Amino acid sequence: MFYEFSCVLWRVHVYIKPIVKVTIFMNKRNIAIIAHVDHGKTTLIDQLLAQSGTFRENQSVSERAMDSNDLEKERGITILAKCTSVQWKDTQINIIDTPGHADFGGEVERILNMVDGVVLLVDAAEGPMPQTKFVLSKALAQGLRPIVVVNKVDKSDARSDEVLNEVFDLFDLLNATEEQLDFPALYASGRSGWCVKELDDPRENLHALFDLVIDHVPAPKIVEDKPFAMLSTLLESDPYLGRILTGKIYSGKVKVGQTVKAINLQGEQVESARLTKLLAFQGLKRVPVEEAEAGDIVAIAGLAEASVADTICATDVAEPIQTTPVDPPTMSVLIGVNDSPYAGQEGDKVTSRLIRARLLAEAETNVAITVTETPNGEAFEVGGRGELQLGVLIETMRREGFELSVSRPRVLFKEDKETGQRLEPVEEVVVDVDEEFSGAVMEKLSQRKGVLQDMQTSAQGKTRMVFHVPSRGLIGYQGEFLSDTRGTGVMNRLYHEHQPFFGEIPGRRNGVLISTDKGEAVAYALFNLQERGIMFVNPQDKVYQGMVVGENSRPNDLEVNVLKGKQLTNVRASGTDEAVRLTPPRQMTLEEMMAYIDEDELVEVTPKSLRLRKVHLDPNVRKRAARQKEA
Repeated sequence: MFYEFSCVLWRVHVYIKPIVKVTIFMNKRNIAIIAHVDHGKTTLIDQLLAQSGTFRENQSVSERAMDSNDLEKERGITILAKCTSVQWKDTQINIIDTPGHADFGGEVERILNMVDGVVLLVDAAEGPMPQTKFVLSKALAQGLRPIVVVNKVDKSDARSDEVLNEVFDLFDLLNATEEQLDFPALYASGRSGWCVKELDDPRENLHALFDLVIDHVPAPKIVEDKPFAMLSTLLESDPYLGRILTGKIYSGKVKVGQTVKAINLQGEQVESARLTKLLAFQGLKRVPVEEAEAGDIVAIAGLAEASVADTICATDVAEPIQTTPVDPPTMSVLIGVNDSPYAGQEGDKVTSRLIRARLLAEAETNVAITVTETPNGEAFEVGGRGELQLGVLIETMRREGFELSVSRPRVLFKEDKETGQRLEPVEEVVVDVDEEFSGAVMEKLSQRKGVLQDMQTSAQGKTRMVFHVPSRGLIGYQGEFLSDTRGTGVMNRLYHEHQPFFGEIPGRRNGVLISTDKGEAVAYALFNLQERGIMFVNPQDKVYQGMVVGENSRPNDLEVNVLKGKQLTNVRASGTDEAVRLTPPRQMTLEEMMAYIDEDELVEVTPKSLRLRKVHLDPNVRKRAARQKEA
């Protein structure tokens, strides 16, 4: 009886099992949303998903749904480009959310190969910013015709028409064609979920943007008489499917089970394999499909060696799809094993072999990252676009259980092939400050070899200054800038070009306080050392010999004992003890620590702790190294 009942249940289960069917729309549009940091890309996509009917009425959806990475949610920035898809009327619109920070520009450069149009989002108060210029220049170079959306027009300080004129000037500055200069524009509030053609139009929904995308963005070119060819643009790893490559199909059709090959930019075959999975984008999910054709953005599985920029194609294709070259890294750090006295106590991935494998895996999926082993094999030089990108990589590894030691960032020089002159990266720095702080900012940046290019003052008492500053001069400046402007200033950076070496730039002016012994810091000792400088540690924090525990008020380094407790006597009078009142220590983020340290110092990174330390923990070894450097 029980057996018959279980069989009936099994039959019912099979009968009512839902069948996922993906509708393949003939009308398609592929777009990317590009903008500067915090101009509202991801928030706008939330509203596009909601108003297109992607979510059920009772479905719980988190804010900034596209920011799936923990670091993205914590920092409020987009780090990785991601695809989604919405249906509007009879058209499927594939949307790609892009990073807004220049440090992650490699993601932006790659995804522009996948789309036929872009929506350029600009803040109605801030106007075009450095990253706006960066992403727009890449889009215009691809021949794309952008749609301009002036976002946050409901803010009290919005200057919508003026910003639209600034955007036009930026298009002209970037040598846009007549067709690109004739761009359509909308005014919007992404958070409130509306956009309009004119500011006095009814503010109800985003239908105007949907319709404009369908009318203005061309449909992907369908080349059916040619064999299958797809450009791999994004790469990720899945524990069940293996390597997943996402890209746009340029020609032909592809089916699950079809044998394909991967060829690199030189036309050399990387591998040949059978496709095990074909995934299309539907809302925030990827759903399996049996077939895809030219113009579709899909993810494929089954290839074990193909990487970003490779062409996945039919076996009879010989020519690769050409792609835009990615700008090279401008900055690097040395990452090595953690050899402090507390090594291995907080992390489970501590060997150089594990660190090497993780860094090489990162370099494989992130084309803006380079990894080079040092001659002795003890450390790895990791190159990237800036301190933020390198900091995000290190923070990600830290959360995965790695223990590392990280050096101070240094810029990557080039050599002029004609003159033999040494060239260094120079950044365009846009600074928005209150008028009263402009003098201090100008003085500090001039000391760091910055050259003022433009200066404008607004009626609200704000000053916008544009500098060209060597990347070397900006390492460690963010903290000083916030102090000089009382936390009210905004600074944005963007790689400009390589220029001849600017000469020596003075580094940190203050020395550091160095612990003389291993143990736990004592409140009484920290209290007596406060007059020496600013402390970095709390009472009962673990310290060790050679660890940096504070900043000296003088230029020299000073060794201090933070373990010394109060000596008790036999005779104690009531009221004679002085109360121990400690000033809160300076708390620094990982990026701030990397920028703070000097050439002879390291950042110790573990899953639970961030510590500053000297490269040589023994004071005698430090003195010998200093004498050798002077000689």
